[in-house]
Amino acid sequence: MNAPDASRSAGNFTASRFALPGPVLITPRRFGDHRGFFVETYSAADFAALGIPDVFVQDNHSLSAQPGTVRGMHFQIAPRAQAKLVRVLRGAILDIAVDIRRSSPSYGQHVAVELSAENLQQFYVPLGFAHGFCTLQPDTEVAYKVTDTYALDCDRGIAWDDPDLALPWPFEAGEVQLSDKDRRAPRLRDMPAAFE
Repeated sequence: MNAPDASRSAGNFTASRFALPGPVLITPRRFGDHRGFFVETYSAADFAALGIPDVFVQDNHSLSAQPGTVRGMHFQIAPRAQAKLVRVLRGAILDIAVDIRRSSPSYGQHVAVELSAENLQQFYVPLGFAHGFCTLQPDTEVAYKVTDTYALDCDRGIAWDDPDLALPWPFEAGEVQLSDKDRRAPRLRDMPAAFE
């Protein structure tokens, strides 16, 4: 996993950035007492103050029954490209973003973070990145906001186990649960440039 390089706060959120520019780890402030806790999960004004001015238009929610379920590495191309804001409602995931901007100095590099219902952190994945996660606990539920709606004709993916990317998945290939679509995804080097 990657350790953030720098952080700043706005409102009830702290944004931590990485050496690889783009992705951001968001930590909300938790207000707790004998009843439990309360957190603000999103504020457009505070996120804009943190350098994330995106307008999110759709919320998605997934349940993965088995640990070792891999969903990814997904992205949409223009004109329907999506930035994402990912959080875990139950369980835990290893969440990964890969820079697929062909002209980027960090092309093919990744950031990996662990998100859980316990740590309440959120992962912002900007345009130009492929995104995927692997569940670490049974019955893990993930919620994420996106900046555009799903578009089948713009939907793309790269192989979760692309050897050129060497992503740090915590399970061996024979242990993971995959969709047929993800099983057939090509390696990054075999795809036309999706983002310049």
